[in-house]
Amino acid sequence: MNDHWYEDETGSMVRPYTVTRGRTRPAAEHHIDLMSQVIAVEWDKPEPRLDHARSALLDLVRRAPRPVAEVAADADMPLTVVRVLLVDLVEAGLVRVSEPPARRGTHDPSLLREIADRLREI
Repeated sequence: MNDHWYEDETGSMVRPYTVTRGRTRPAAEHHIDLMSQVIAVEWDKPEPRLDHARSALLDLVRRAPRPVAEVAADADMPLTVVRVLLVDLVEAGLVRVSEPPARRGTHDPSLLREIADRLREI
């Protein structure tokens, strides 16, 4: 995928704007940082019907909790699209997004390099 097209559940190529139903950013009450952790929520009832893009993100997160930047890279989707779709999953009660742990004035150079590498992949 590139920045302009995404394959939907029918195999048709659509713009990311279509996948997010016209939204370009998540609702203001949801702050999703690059390093926020995304965790799947266990469900004991039938799962709501999801489109291909949201279902793909949920499948990735079910494998293991991971940061938003990694979800976007693994899904091969633009970060802005992933943020909007993750908020949809949060509002459906299927995932939780937790703030990244605060770094007390220290920066891990290897982590920063990994983030930069992942962002280049997106």
